[in-house]
Amino acid sequence: MKSNLLHLHRRPALYCLMLGISSVFAQQPPARQAPAPGAQNRPPATTPPATPAAPQAPTPPQPIAPTPNPVRPQSPQNLSEPLPGLTFEEAVQFADGQEEFRHVETPATGLGPIFNDVSCVACHNAGGTGGAGRSTVTRFGRTTDGVFDPLESLGGSLLQARSINPAVRETVPAVANTVARRITTPLFGAGLIEAIPDNTITAGLLRPKPRGITGKVSIVTDVVSGQNRVGRFGWKAQQATLLAFSADAYRNEMGITNRFFPTENAPNGNAALLARFKTTSDPEDKIDPADGKGDVDRAADYMRLLAPPPQNGLSASALAGQRFFATLDCAACHTPTMTTGRSAIAALSGKTVNLYSDLLLHDMDSLGDGIAQGTAGPREMRTAPLWGVSVRPLWLHDGRARTIDDAVRAHDGEARDSRDRYTLLSATERRQLLDFLDAL
Repeated sequence: MKSNLLHLHRRPALYCLMLGISSVFAQQPPARQAPAPGAQNRPPATTPPATPAAPQAPTPPQPIAPTPNPVRPQSPQNLSEPLPGLTFEEAVQFADGQEEFRHVETPATGLGPIFNDVSCVACHNAGGTGGAGRSTVTRFGRTTDGVFDPLESLGGSLLQARSINPAVRETVPAVANTVARRITTPLFGAGLIEAIPDNTITAGLLRPKPRGITGKVSIVTDVVSGQNRVGRFGWKAQQATLLAFSADAYRNEMGITNRFFPTENAPNGNAALLARFKTTSDPEDKIDPADGKGDVDRAADYMRLLAPPPQNGLSASALAGQRFFATLDCAACHTPTMTTGRSAIAALSGKTVNLYSDLLLHDMDSLGDGIAQGTAGPREMRTAPLWGVSVRPLWLHDGRARTIDDAVRAHDGEARDSRDRYTLLSATERRQLLDFLDAL
């Protein structure tokens, strides 16, 4: 507790807040039974800010009784709430992490020399701190005879579009013939997704599926543990843990090196240009001896303890739409529910996760972005979780869809048959399905 109190002493108002709410955590109501599939009840609960511990190594599956992931009524414009049931210590971690997530970096703190934005929240802000966003990043490479080259020697595949000095700015190389845009993914409920056991995701391959739908597990080397894990974060499921996801973003999006990614990006691969404009020593994210954490850890804490979007009660129209969601085989990839494994954080242990995703990679044909990343091929994309889909400002990986209807109509590849059957629905039936998605 000492290390966190040191952080709070730098923020007296937050310290007083935490002292004032500590009694609330001691009086948490017992967990309620998980709702039946399709039920969209929102059990009332009010919980103060909180934060998680370090990511837990996967443990062998053990029989545990799932408890619900309780959600509370929240403003659709502010989903920046902590998970229900956090301890006081976890609440402090959540508040510290949220402050870091909102912190604006400068060249003095390690920003750049090339970067995409100055804070986590600058890109993750729709619906609250941690949501999706409107800004895009650029990926590029060269595709020859169907083989993708990320052009790493020229700074690929991610373009850092901004710089601390115009002389060091990156550009898409002339030899690149594949260029794609990506918007940021929402992070609400990310800790619950992280807590889903690898073998639960892998088991999704064994479930019976309609003809033409297969899926693939993304197996990646987790930079934090060094172990091969099931990827689940990012458009290509390229990261397995939130700490790895955080550390990658700090280096690649803000130019802040850390213990997991200690090497700075050279603008278009030009090491001499990097040396000319770099003024800080690597790694730039230092461990605080007071609590043994760096900024990447605190940002990961915030994401891990961030509550999922509240799921609204279903209207009669949405209930009808839920049936179409099933009959069109949408649930073959957008799996409604998974369950977390055991976790040192009680708020994440044995919870029902209504994410509406199998977290697998699928061949999306023309909806792929042409970029190979991790174990995902150019046409493969991770199934996007649908919870909170209605609060996103744009849809699909590149934001091309301005409405959810646009997003459904753009589906291709393994989802082509479901898309075609969607277009054959009557206007009323399509409205019912969209009402169901709006309620997730």
